[in-house]
Amino acid sequence: MKKLTLTHTLPLPLLLLLLLFVPISASVECECNLETLDHDKFKVLKFKLVAISSILMASFLGVSLPMLGKKIPALNTENDIFFLIKAFAAGVILATGFIHVLPDAFESLRSPCLSETLWDSFPFTGFIAMLSAIGTMMIDTFATSYYRRSHFTKALPVKEDEEMNGVHQGHVHVHAHATHGHAHGSGAIAPEDSISSFEIVRHRVISQVLELGILVHSVIIGISLGASQSPKTIKPLVAALTFHQFFEGMGLGGCITQANFKSRAIATMVLFFSLTTPIGIGVGMGISNIYNETSPSALIVEGVFNSASAGILIYMALVDLLAADFMNPKMQSNLRIQLGANVSLLLGSGCMSLLAKWA
Repeated sequence: MKKLTLTHTLPLPLLLLLLLFVPISASVECECNLETLDHDKFKVLKFKLVAISSILMASFLGVSLPMLGKKIPALNTENDIFFLIKAFAAGVILATGFIHVLPDAFESLRSPCLSETLWDSFPFTGFIAMLSAIGTMMIDTFATSYYRRSHFTKALPVKEDEEMNGVHQGHVHVHAHATHGHAHGSGAIAPEDSISSFEIVRHRVISQVLELGILVHSVIIGISLGASQSPKTIKPLVAALTFHQFFEGMGLGGCITQANFKSRAIATMVLFFSLTTPIGIGVGMGISNIYNETSPSALIVEGVFNSASAGILIYMALVDLLAADFMNPKMQSNLRIQLGANVSLLLGSGCMSLLAKWA
């Protein structure tokens, strides 16, 4: 009996250690080999087709709504209400970066499925997001200065001719009116035209860089949804991503409206935004049999791209959308617009943050 009690009591510490480590290893193994047991191919396909159609319509409607300003006075870019719409949309984009994209990037690059110690030894998610924000700022400033220099160097010869030839100046002025203000349109004579053209250039750079950041994470979202085989995972994502794309489209549509692009450029940007997530879902459906979202390569790619996308979205929302509008003299001189914009900002960020419960 003594031997029996000794053999039973001596291994107790070892047994306790085993009991502690077995659940951990089992949970890691289960986490890295996600085998969904509730596969229903017909239901999954139905949800994915619904997702494609609903997200496509919501994206197109959201990005097109601010462009109806010519027909709907409330949506006109010169209207005070447009400040509130843009603040709401900027809050949506800001929450997308902080609440949706960045946490996903942390989760991917901190996953236990990544056996490499490199990803645990350094906070790569925040580092990549920071570099992305700095890179966005550099592209923003360099692109704006380039377009500004090219614009004013084209306008400069007209201005020099007018200053040097006092007699000929009157002829140029008359010719400008005869050709419906051709010289004025170049930004060489009227300073207010130069300011307005510079603002258009700024809005064009902002809208293009913002769309780039949105498209990057839209592709990843679409592929992840398309590759999923669980109806329980897909069902809440459909509604959440539909609202997500609609609100995000409103923010992008406001920037595109202020940029005064030509019809072809507007159509291209609208189509790119509207089709990116549905195409991503289609790609995910095509590779669902070979795609493993917990494989190291998939986790690293998703984590890096999500980090970069989060940096772009956070920078664009804070600097180019919110700071530009909140420091606008029109808003600064009107307390009612200021209060309304702040409330809209909180509503937009709050609604988008709430969607993180399902997506």
